[in-house]
Amino acid sequence: MLPVTGSTGNAIGNRLLDALPRTQRSQFLAHCETVAMEFGECLGKKEMHVDHVYFPLSGFVSLVIKVAGHKPLELHLIGSEGMLGAELALGAALAPHTSAVQGSGIALRISAPDFIEQLEASPVLREICNRYIYVLLVQLTQSIACNCFHDVSQRLARWLLMTHDRAGGKDLQLTHAFLATMLGVRRSAVTIAAGVLQQRQLIVYSRGHIRLLSRYGLEQVSCECYAAGVEAYERGILPDRQ
Repeated sequence: MLPVTGSTGNAIGNRLLDALPRTQRSQFLAHCETVAMEFGECLGKKEMHVDHVYFPLSGFVSLVIKVAGHKPLELHLIGSEGMLGAELALGAALAPHTSAVQGSGIALRISAPDFIEQLEASPVLREICNRYIYVLLVQLTQSIACNCFHDVSQRLARWLLMTHDRAGGKDLQLTHAFLATMLGVRRSAVTIAAGVLQQRQLIVYSRGHIRLLSRYGLEQVSCECYAAGVEAYERGILPDRQ
């Protein structure tokens, strides 16, 4: 783990922290350290104390929920556009969801006490966190509607787009079994849906390796929920401040 100084004031790769004024960003980064996020790593469990807040720079984390008798269901993805542990800004000390790394990468990590101290010292940071929490509520609500009303092909297209965004445009390593777990459907349903997308030459899928051939085509196949999530973020988060 390496300390982060942020002495140059340049953008660091997390959109929330990059929205901070340079002086405040440098002060915040002085309390952070860089950590590796390994695939499958659990960064927090539901109803457990939040010890750290994570700001991904690369890779991405899934928020998942487990209901008795069912496999875990993914609720949301968090990458370099967001943060993990935002509930601390609301005064909540317990994690509302389990969080697991689904795309390896690196993140800036700050301890819960230091994060709270920085919130108290920076009204701008608190405003950014509050706006992000609002965006999360909007996006989670959209996901609930999506899971209820849209077919598997639409939901798969949306999930692939969201993952591709947070993977930095790289190819994806995702098995049918994993996708089925994330979408809360049977593996056979994912196989059929992925086959439809491949027949339409929107993706190439082989042995868990997925390459997106046409983002525009996937956006057309996806339900309106993908665009709604992007719009909610762009509308809700503060513009960059220098």
